[in-house]
Order: sequence, then structure tokens, then C-alpha cells
Amino acid sequence: MGTAGDPGGVTGSYEAVVTARRPSGQPAPPQARKHAWTVPLVPGSVRAARERTERSLVLFGLKSSSSLFGAVLLVVSELVANAVRHAQESPEAEVTLHMSDHMLVVGVADLDPSPITLADAGRTSGTGLRTVADLARTFGGDLRIEPSTSGRGKTAVVRFILPGGTP
Repeated sequence: MGTAGDPGGVTGSYEAVVTARRPSGQPAPPQARKHAWTVPLVPGSVRAARERTERSLVLFGLKSSSSLFGAVLLVVSELVANAVRHAQESPEAEVTLHMSDHMLVVGVADLDPSPITLADAGRTSGTGLRTVADLARTFGGDLRIEPSTSGRGKTAVVRFILPGGTP
């Protein structure tokens, strides 16, 4: 794990697992898993975010050979690259992965006040957002841009519906 001064560093990482109990008192399989971390918005962070995402997906139990695994890696790479390229007023981005029984949600948040819209995906320079939206739709999901609850910045949220048999 790096530091804020490390160009490819990953900082502020945490993991949360919600575990239920069966009536017998035995733990049930995890109902939700969440990993979150921050990356500085420099070019090396795209690779660092992709590598961290890969480790998280393996911990979530996804097979690295699955098309969903590859789609999520590409989505995180595209969203972090977009933040590196366009979020000039944000020193870092927060990447979150949240997996429940039926859905995997990817979020990339930055503090840059410049809005982005899904209409940007139709421009030549917006091919990354178009790719992200297409990948989400392939898995029955979607891409949304949500304003930050703090009033500054935004979060790109990508939802994937998990195929049957996914842990």
C-alpha cells in the first residue's frame, strides 16, 4: 500500500463485511461485502486502482476468468482515468466496490466541482464513459453520475446485476 506521495499509491483502504447468523447460531454466508480506498489523481493510479480492484474481486469470490471480472476491471480503469484526466481540482478519488447477493456496485468519487453528464459519453472524447455505460448494460445494470452529498464533487456509480451462480 502506498502513500499520498506515492504516484501509484493506494491509501485509506477499508473493508466491511456484513455477516448474518442462521437460527442455529452458525454464521451465514456474507450478505454484503465492501472495499473502499483512495488513489491520488496521477497517471500511475489507474494501474494501482485496477490491481486493487482485481484483489478485491478475488476476495469477493469472483472468478478471474469471468466476463464480469474483466468488465469491472475495465470500468474501474476507465473511471479512474477519467478522474485523472478531468478532475483538476481534486487531489484524489475514492474507489468503492460493494457486492451484495444480486448486485455489484462500483463507485469512483472526486471533489472536482465540474459536472459530467452521460451526454458527454456521446462526444468523441467521451468514449470511456460510453464504454462504461455499455458494459453496465451488458450485465443488466446502469451508469449514473450522482452529486456529492457534501455539495462538492460527484460520484460515477456503475451497477452490475450479478449473473446466476455468482458468489
